[in-house]
Amino acid sequence: MNIRDLEYLVALSEHLHFRKAAEACFVSQPTLSAQIRKLEDELGVSLLERTSRRVLFTDAGLKLVEQAQKVLLEVKILSELASQQGDSMAGPLHVGFIPTVGPYLLPKVIPLLKDAFPQLELFLHEAQTHQLVEQLETGKLDCIILAAVKETEAFMELPLYNEPMVLAVPEQHDWAKKPELSMLALNGETLLMLGDGHCLRDQAMGFCFAAGANEDGSFKATSLETLRNMVAAGSGITLLPKLATPKEAIRDGVSYIKLNEPEPTRLITLAYRPGSPLRSRYEKIAQSINTHMVTLLEA
Repeated sequence: MNIRDLEYLVALSEHLHFRKAAEACFVSQPTLSAQIRKLEDELGVSLLERTSRRVLFTDAGLKLVEQAQKVLLEVKILSELASQQGDSMAGPLHVGFIPTVGPYLLPKVIPLLKDAFPQLELFLHEAQTHQLVEQLETGKLDCIILAAVKETEAFMELPLYNEPMVLAVPEQHDWAKKPELSMLALNGETLLMLGDGHCLRDQAMGFCFAAGANEDGSFKATSLETLRNMVAAGSGITLLPKLATPKEAIRDGVSYIKLNEPEPTRLITLAYRPGSPLRSRYEKIAQSINTHMVTLLEA
């Protein structure tokens, strides 16, 4: 048994398909299949129930996968310690981010990070919060950038910036020309929301419910751009994070209004595993993003 065999097994558990698992490991399907069979022979136990239609793991296989994930994570940490990457700003770094942050933050900070740390190789992965948390736990990601939520409490978190949310209404709406609006004005209103799985949905709903507003139960968006287009079409109003809005108060049929009393905000953080030897690296990245974004959001 070797580390590569464990990587094949974990990949198969993630994809539940021999060809896709082989592609993820950059080997041929026969190679991966043979190594899994070899692992079974070596352990003297069946790890899979092989059928022509799908891959099923036995109870023993599931237990081995769980342990293999822990071993691979420890190997990754050992490798990082041995190479002393923690104090350097060179080499690969796998960063995850949520869909309501990445498309609006990355264009602003990636050029900055490349200039500041030219030897750092950034690999970017977009997914919803629960997926990012799982991938960080298993070592597939080095760190994740997302809104601080309960699921990230087990990790170390570095604050990046506080992002206000603004109210988006159709340009023909009675509030369209207002520069600011109290949250109390939303009492009794119905707002469009993102669908389940987006942490921004829970945060926005918390602010809206506190103000006495309700959710439009007939529609749930899959992205911020869908929400924006629905508002532009006159189908309702919604909350959007500031970075996802243009500088102009009214643009493309949507009016963006600052909210106060209180101003709804969300904290964006960089989370990483406790004890990671890359702590110094994360702190430098977080400091660079924080300095840039605080200035940008205050402008």
